Order: sequence, then structure tokens, then C-alpha cells
Amino acid sequence: MTQSRAMSATETIASTGIGFVVAMLAQKIILPLFGLHASNSDHFWIAVLFTFVSIVRGYCVRRLFNWIGEGGK
Repeated sequence: MTQSRAMSATETIASTGIGFVVAMLAQKIILPLFGLHASNSDHFWIAVLFTFVSIVRGYCVRRLFNWIGEGGK
């Protein structure tokens, strides 16, 4: 059984949405440990950019493994 492209995208977006919240919290805790301080707006936009990258990466990896699972068809 294979996963449709739409379901691959939906699963990746849902998973990454949860990751977005985790990233916001992690940034607020970790960055100050390194002497880096950012506004809430900066934390938001940093998380948005990394979330976008994560969605594209996750979708591509999922589609690659789906393709491999189908024998490279």
C-alpha cells in the first residue's frame, strides 16, 4: 500500500506544525544560554523559516522512500 502525495503532505504539515511549537519553546530556552536574545517576533519568524524548510525536507524524504518502496517506478 502506498501513500498519496496529498496524504504525504498532510502528514508532514501536521507533524511539522507540532515541531513549530516545540521550536518556539526551545528557542526561548536555548538561545539565551548562548548569549543570544531575540524578540518574540524574531522567534516567530525564525521558527516559520525553519518550519518551511522542514516541511519541504519531510515531504521530499517521504516521497523518496515511497518511490523506493515501489521499486523505483
